[in-house]
Amino acid sequence: MRADATFSVLSFTPTDLAPEPAVSTGLPVGISRMEKRFEGGLSGRSATLFTAAFDHAAGTGTYLAMESFEGELGGRRGAFNFVHSASTTGTDRSAEFFAIVPGSGAGELAGIAGTGGLTVEADGTHRIWLDYELG
Repeated sequence: MRADATFSVLSFTPTDLAPEPAVSTGLPVGISRMEKRFEGGLSGRSATLFTAAFDHAAGTGTYLAMESFEGELGGRRGAFNFVHSASTTGTDRSAEFFAIVPGSGAGELAGIAGTGGLTVEADGTHRIWLDYELG
């Protein structure tokens, strides 16, 4: 099955958490907390742990995010985790990865499995899609 939705970022809060032991690299690593709201074929909210090695001035780096979603998908209510990552050199998006975490489904979404993706359009619209199965 396929679900398409839009989402908005309600909060993005950097944390004080840092890698230990400290290692000096060409890009700083930071960890933030996010809250998102989804509308469409996937509706609800998520809590996200967002890790990135990123140079804001150059727009270069990679992120890795673990999201805990709760809400409705395909008329079923429940919760599950999904993970996604991507890299950029400033004007592109590459090495994308997106997966629903096996065994993470709860409620009517127990047994969910699949993949998906995220994109941000030129007008700033954030989109997500899921290709999923319910077992």
